[in-house]
Amino acid sequence: MPIDESLTFQPVRIAILTVSDTRGLAEDRSGDTLVARLEGAGHILAAREIVRDDADLIVATLHRWIDDDQVDCIITTGGTGVTGRDVTPEAIERVADKMIPGFGELFRWLSFQTIGTSTVQSRACACVTRGTYIFALPGSTGAVKDGWDGILASQLDSRHRPCNFVELMPRLRER
Repeated sequence: MPIDESLTFQPVRIAILTVSDTRGLAEDRSGDTLVARLEGAGHILAAREIVRDDADLIVATLHRWIDDDQVDCIITTGGTGVTGRDVTPEAIERVADKMIPGFGELFRWLSFQTIGTSTVQSRACACVTRGTYIFALPGSTGAVKDGWDGILASQLDSRHRPCNFVELMPRLRER
């Protein structure tokens, strides 16, 4: 998709939340991949944390960042599968004002190109709440690359045409 070079790039302040019972910052390759990609694109890392697969902890972190004026967008990695401990989509539904179903649909279509029918196990999703975008990606580095490279890199670029998420940010709190 085209980037309109006549427009000025607007950096987005992005918080990265890794959901995992087993990883610490030293082992968080998916989080590292997201940070490298967002900073490489010219965006700002607003915050980064790791929390356990616990819906209440995820919701509390999301609310804190949603209420932070220095966070425009949250990207989570992990907890989107179908096992009993995978609760990220449920946590996101608890904070969502509006779901963005096309994000998960497009993610699974892109992921199918890489991992075939195994993509049906992903519950990647997205929403907007109180003016903040939230995107939930699976915890593998491959999934993070698919989500960033295939969707978020362009949709979080204010110069992307015909439209992008950034140009909608000033209107997200409209009633």
